[in-house]
Parts: sequence; structure tokens; C-alpha cells
Amino acid sequence: MPKLDLGTIERTNRTGYPPPHDAAVAGRWYQRLAPAGKLTDFGVSLVVLKPGAWSSQRHWHEGEDEFLIMLEGEAVLVEDEGEVVLRAGDCAAFPKGVRNGHHLRNESGSDCRFLCVGGGEAKGGAYSDIDMLFTPEGRYTSKDGTPYDASRI
Repeated sequence: MPKLDLGTIERTNRTGYPPPHDAAVAGRWYQRLAPAGKLTDFGVSLVVLKPGAWSSQRHWHEGEDEFLIMLEGEAVLVEDEGEVVLRAGDCAAFPKGVRNGHHLRNESGSDCRFLCVGGGEAKGGAYSDIDMLFTPEGRYTSKDGTPYDASRI
């Protein structure tokens, strides 16, 4: 049956970010929906940000598009051009190869929930505010190529 039972899909707050970059996402909880639906060409995650949590470090992807729709609550979208509040029903799109680092921050006093969809070819990318890149193989390095002892999940 195509209907997914969200109650049976693991909810986790794991991150591959090395310290200290992992602290900002400690209040991010997500469920990977694509594998549960046997989808293989794109990823889908249902994400909850607790008050004060970030969705990620501010980043961009070389070969992957991202799209999100805010379902509940509100969060601040931070990108190179500035900040904008997203509320339930608002959408945001991040085309692959556009070096505009982005992330969401929950600056409210309540949880927010959004659906994030992404797809394309894993070609790596970068984090705008910290000295870290991610490789197509799922590794983290500094901008000079020094590897971190951590892997993307």
C-alpha cells in the first residue's frame, strides 16, 4: 500500500557533523520517508526543529536540488541575501550548483515542521559560514582538503 505509516518510520536526530558543528542541530529530528516508500531517485524527509534548533549548517549542493514546504510553525530561512520567516504553507527552492548557502533556524518558542525533498547527483558542496566541505563520497574536509574524522549520514 502506498500510504506510509509515520509511526513505524524511525525518528532520529543523528548527524554526521563533527564537533562543534553538531551542537546547532541537536534539536533537529527527522524521518527519512523515501526509503520507507521505496523511492530511489530523490530523498524526502519530514523534519521537526525544536525551539533554538537549526536544520543544518548553512550549505549549498553542487549537484542536488532541494525543495521544502513548511507544514507547521515558523522558522527563519537564512541565506546569502538575508533572512525571511517561513510559515505554514510557505515553500523554498534551492537549485543545484547555486552557491547560496541556506538553512532554517527555529527562533520561535514552539516546534516547527517541514517536508524537505531533494534529488540529483551527489557532487558535494560547501558550508558558507564554517571551514568545511562535503564530498561526493560523504566525507567532510576543511577547505584546504584536510579530512575531518566524520562522515555524512
